Amino acid sequence: MKYLFTLLAVALLSAFTLKGDPTIHSFKVKSIEGGTIDFSQFKGKKILVVNTASKCGYTPQYEALEKVYEEYKDKLVIVGFPANNFGGQEPGADTEIQEFCKARFGVKFPLASKISVKGDDTAPIYKWLTSKEQNGVLDATITWNFNKFLLDENGKLIAYFPSKVTPDSEEILKYLK
Repeated sequence: MKYLFTLLAVALLSAFTLKGDPTIHSFKVKSIEGGTIDFSQFKGKKILVVNTASKCGYTPQYEALEKVYEEYKDKLVIVGFPANNFGGQEPGADTEIQEFCKARFGVKFPLASKISVKGDDTAPIYKWLTSKEQNGVLDATITWNFNKFLLDENGKLIAYFPSKVTPDSEEILKYLK
C-alpha cells in the first residue's frame, strides 16, 4: 500500500511540474548591437516577440511594430528576432539588418542578433516559445516571417499570432488596452 501511495504521489507531482521555466524572464540573448537583451529587465511589461526579415512581403510590418512600440512603450516592449529561415529573406549580417531597420522604418525597439527560429539549430528562446512542455501554455509552429508571441507582465505566454495578423490589429491591441 505504501508503495502504491508513493507511485501515486510521484505521478501527481510529475503531472503538475513543468519541465521548462514557465516565464520568458530567464532568457538573455545577444543584441544586434552586440550587447545583451536580458528579458528579466522587462518584468512588469507585456512583451511582443516577433521573428523578422528584411526582404519579405511582411517587412512593412516593421512600421506598425515601431508605431505600437512608441504608443504603448510604458506597458509593452517589442523584441525583434531577425531570422533567415524562410526563403532566404534575411541574408544580411547584423550591422546590415540594423542599418536597414533604422533607415527604412526608424526602428527603436530592441532587435536581437540574427538567429534561427526553426529547424535543428532553433535558438533556445524559440524552442521555449513554441513548446507547451516548456512554456506551459501552447505549442506553436513558426510558419513564416513575422509570427508573433505576446507575453504578459509576468513573462507568461498569453497568445500567438501568425504573420498575417498585423501588430496594430485589434487582435493584439485588445491585450494592451
